[in-house]
Amino acid sequence: MKIATNPTNGEILDKKDPYRYGWREAIRTLSDGTEILERTPLTLEDILHPQVGDYRMHSDEHERFCNYLYNVLSARLADEPDAVVLHDLRVAWAHPSLRAHGPDIAVIFNVRRHINWSTFSEAEEGTKPSLIIEIVSPSTRSVDVVKKVDHYARVGVPNYIIVDRFERRGVMVRELVGYRLTSDGYSDGYEELSPNADGWLWLDPVNLWLGLDGEDLVCYDESGEATLDYVGVTAARAAAEARAAAEAQARAAAEERIRQLEAELQRRIP
Repeated sequence: MKIATNPTNGEILDKKDPYRYGWREAIRTLSDGTEILERTPLTLEDILHPQVGDYRMHSDEHERFCNYLYNVLSARLADEPDAVVLHDLRVAWAHPSLRAHGPDIAVIFNVRRHINWSTFSEAEEGTKPSLIIEIVSPSTRSVDVVKKVDHYARVGVPNYIIVDRFERRGVMVRELVGYRLTSDGYSDGYEELSPNADGWLWLDPVNLWLGLDGEDLVCYDESGEATLDYVGVTAARAAAEARAAAEAQARAAAEERIRQLEAELQRRIP
């Protein structure tokens, strides 16, 4: 396979790691009819406006947070047939001057049909995301905290949440930042959300709080109870069942001991 090291837009690459953002592959036919597979490094512009089939690099934390959010939000909206949660899927806008984006998490309502989308088209589906959540990677941070704030406001996404991660004085910092369209509409852009006393942000479309707890990203319900994902729920249920089984076994043992003592007493009575 021939490996191309020219980026998609002519950006100067790090020669030691030209594929730090990922790559794009395509078949090219040579003059003799031979087909070769070319791999082209992605740029920040490609991260902002991905194509179907792009291979993008993500950290373990990024995937853990995305999987958690996808599981929790999907469970939260399971009883709403017109709602869908998308993870890392290309969204094409009806806005004439903006190309498609690839949100980490997009929550969409008023969906007429559920299909195996490779690109969700606002124009074709007649609806757009009500909530987008992006998990920041330090190497591509400017895309999420600068460009997408402007772009998502311009296309009219009502709620945009950023799970930020950046270095401050040699220490890696995590922070939640939230935006909501102003009451005058997307033409006036976003206003920043105010967190509660715990630093949580309210996700209005799904009626959940989102907060940081040490190294973890956690959703909380209206009462402040932490919401577990499928794996967490399964583990908690298994632990609860194990405790119940142990307690039942202990009760049975105690009852058996009492029965034995009563029998012994009966034998001793003349």
